[in-house]
Amino acid sequence: MSSEIHRTTCVLDCPDACALEVEVREGRIESIGGSRDHPNTNGFICGKVSGFADRVYHRERLLHPLRRLGAKGERRFESTSWNDVISKIRDRFREIQSRWGGEAILPFHYGGSNGLVTDGLLDALFFSKLGASHLEKTICAVPTTEVALGVYGKMPGVAFEDFVHSRCIVVWGANPKASNIHLVPYLRQAKKKGAFVATVDPRRNFSAEEVDLHLPVRPGTDLPVALAMISLWEREGSLDSEFLQAQAVELEPLLEQARGWSLEQAAAVAGVEAADIERLARKVAATSPAVIRCGWGLERNRNGGQAVAAVLAMPALLGKFGVRGGGYTMSNTGAFRFDPETVVGPLDNTTRSINMTRLGRALGGDLDPPIKALFVYNANPAVTVPDQRAVLRGLARDDLFTVVFDQVLTDTATYADLVLPAATFLEGRDLRGGYGSYVVGGVRPVVAPRGEARTNMAVFSALGRAMGWDEEPFHWDEETVFRRVAEATEMTGRRPDGDRLEAGGCERHDFPGPEPIQFETVHPRTADGKIHLTPSVLGPEPYRFEAPDDGLPLSFISPASSRMINSTLGESNCPRLMVDLHPLDADVRGIQSGDQVRVFNDLGEVACVAAINERLRPGVVAMPKGAWRHASLNGETSTALCPDHLNIVGGAACFNDARVEIEKTGP
Repeated sequence: MSSEIHRTTCVLDCPDACALEVEVREGRIESIGGSRDHPNTNGFICGKVSGFADRVYHRERLLHPLRRLGAKGERRFESTSWNDVISKIRDRFREIQSRWGGEAILPFHYGGSNGLVTDGLLDALFFSKLGASHLEKTICAVPTTEVALGVYGKMPGVAFEDFVHSRCIVVWGANPKASNIHLVPYLRQAKKKGAFVATVDPRRNFSAEEVDLHLPVRPGTDLPVALAMISLWEREGSLDSEFLQAQAVELEPLLEQARGWSLEQAAAVAGVEAADIERLARKVAATSPAVIRCGWGLERNRNGGQAVAAVLAMPALLGKFGVRGGGYTMSNTGAFRFDPETVVGPLDNTTRSINMTRLGRALGGDLDPPIKALFVYNANPAVTVPDQRAVLRGLARDDLFTVVFDQVLTDTATYADLVLPAATFLEGRDLRGGYGSYVVGGVRPVVAPRGEARTNMAVFSALGRAMGWDEEPFHWDEETVFRRVAEATEMTGRRPDGDRLEAGGCERHDFPGPEPIQFETVHPRTADGKIHLTPSVLGPEPYRFEAPDDGLPLSFISPASSRMINSTLGESNCPRLMVDLHPLDADVRGIQSGDQVRVFNDLGEVACVAAINERLRPGVVAMPKGAWRHASLNGETSTALCPDHLNIVGGAACFNDARVEIEKTGP
């Protein structure tokens, strides 16, 4: 039997939102490739997605609803029916509501690898009707989002395709090779045409042939580096005063803080050469077009929000806008708009809020009312939330009714009372708005769900009906939900073609001209249309630098990897957990590549294998985020070492505030 090619869109947590072509033979996925009907995919995709069929057919794939038999964490379950689990959830939720109130129920979810249909729609309606506690989704992108809204109102950024027009490119706090691969060809094209390319990151992710300057700052010190650059520009008269007077407000608080940082002071704190900071500053100031690709790595500490604000201010300070390839790029979700309430009706978010970064504390039992039920979907908190030991203690509570709805038996699912099998994005409908590429893509089922797996729409609809609620959305079929979401989505002033999206195609935004040009065809979306260089989200002491805690000698980072998307694919793509350290740090500790080591601090300890990596700066060790517990030698992973500190901007997680020591434990 011949194979068929089906079109769909990748929903995984990546800016690219690739268009896919999936080869299917006799109902089974044969291969997954990239389509050329997309501004950036251009026929190639990452290895994570090209191998996603491994998850669809993995031995840990959940095919039937399960109920727990043994103790929590033992992985002992038996199959049951959907009618059984739906009725059990209904009965327990009603019991908890009557004894403790709806706020004793906590939904835990994160939508990075989901679209507009499968996160924040029928699930939001269900938990709103239930009166459940509201989850503050703070694990990722909160400081960057808050700052981008405050400074520019999430103005659309420089398109990836336009990086080839830039003469100076700064990639700050991002590693496109791991989580934005379709930017890399444009960087190489620009470099070939003579552009100056620089990266700011504790790790060297590009070769000397690919970039002109690498600034390996210590984690948490991006802010003084940015302020020192701004201070130099002011002293040398490089600021574009005419542009700032016409387009910006709240300049002085930023300049006041910047004046306190010399190049030498910033270099000493960041652990880099003052001459390198100066070289970068002068190159950005003197070159046009210049673009800054601001990533999410620099937000993961107590200074993160302030650092993002200072970096995003740079194109405005120098007047780099108004030309193709000039300005900044971060998240481009501002290019499309979607309000779920236009589809499902008003949502009640007046219940108490619980910060997901402090899930361990929330499950500790000190809240009033206490959390008595936890419903986990689109997430794997056992390995993604700071202070892992506290999270696991909470998940192990016998009095906590836990439901996990996922595609495979995750580490979190092993603690569940009920486990619900979820469909993958290749088995259901969704609609994905790119947050890098300027596309909205339709997601369609290319194969039938395996076993009894169900989509988010199907499960939350069934739960709503089981509760006896009459709201119309709980009675829609999946095609109706998809169509209504497509009709409610706005793309740069127009509605997308629903038929095209339903067929798995993608729609490109329509900007005046080929791509958006900041301050030419797109402008700030703040209330007054101005750039706010000191947004109120920075708090009462904007741009104040808080020195990292140096109680232990090594800074610890847990960046994205090329093998996993957060914790997705950790069931197979990370069989052995490695910790990277610089040769100098290894030598003084008598550690060689392949040695068994313990990485530890007061919060936890990870037993794993050492990997000597000269691309990492001295004084920093790195472990991939999202690794599952089976990958380590003691069942603890990177989040066991991460404090649950909160950034003043958005109460966000501060993973990179972690400080550790490392010791050899065996050959």
